[in-house]
Amino acid sequence: MTDDFSASLILKRGGLARVGLERIALLEAIARLGSISAAAKEAGLSYKGAWDGVQALNNLFDAPLVSAAPGGRSGGAAQVTARGQAVIRAFRAAEREVGAAFARLEADLSRDADLLWSLGLRTSARNALRGVIEAIESDGVTARVTLWLGEGLALRASITQRSVEDLALAPGRPAVALIKSSFVRLNVGDGDNRLPGEIVDREAGETSAEVTVALSAGKSLVATLRPDDPAWSLPVGARVEARIAASDVILAVD
Repeated sequence: MTDDFSASLILKRGGLARVGLERIALLEAIARLGSISAAAKEAGLSYKGAWDGVQALNNLFDAPLVSAAPGGRSGGAAQVTARGQAVIRAFRAAEREVGAAFARLEADLSRDADLLWSLGLRTSARNALRGVIEAIESDGVTARVTLWLGEGLALRASITQRSVEDLALAPGRPAVALIKSSFVRLNVGDGDNRLPGEIVDREAGETSAEVTVALSAGKSLVATLRPDDPAWSLPVGARVEARIAASDVILAVD
């Protein structure tokens, strides 16, 4: 028995941002229903899975795709922005082109078709925020890079001058900041980056809690907290300051 080939379109930036049919379908459901919780139910996702998908899309595109008023699992108003509608249209148009091209390709391929596929890089960092390099200050060994995220929001990363050269970093170049959730502190620490925001989601277990903080520019950060953390008991809706050391910010480029 021979399985039929099928084509699936995935958009990505250097292996970091991955947008596939599931997330586009989620965007379309949000546009129709006006609610992330309702869209999650229709798409067969958990509320948290849908919320994480929305936050990832907002973080990795140059403008928010979804504007949402947090309402938790009980529902909150959500709207797909003009930028989000443009992404949906572009994806569907590209999907049609890929499908047509693959149909032609399939007719010419047999057992060598598997040579077409390759594996993309993935990252375990919970936070990936896309921006544009604004400035680089270097002493010849260490460089301090400022990544502009929009609407007055910026991140500073401390990396080696060799890394600046290897990545060909320069003002005006797009880049992605990768930050482990355990490196994000709330209201404590002497982080070089101090970003004001609001807690919009909290998932807690006995030994850890995952907290999502909405920032400006449609961006968000996820922080992992422990029971002894001063921010452990902060509820959804609390205003906080996310603090991150510049040395804990990793930069990646396409």
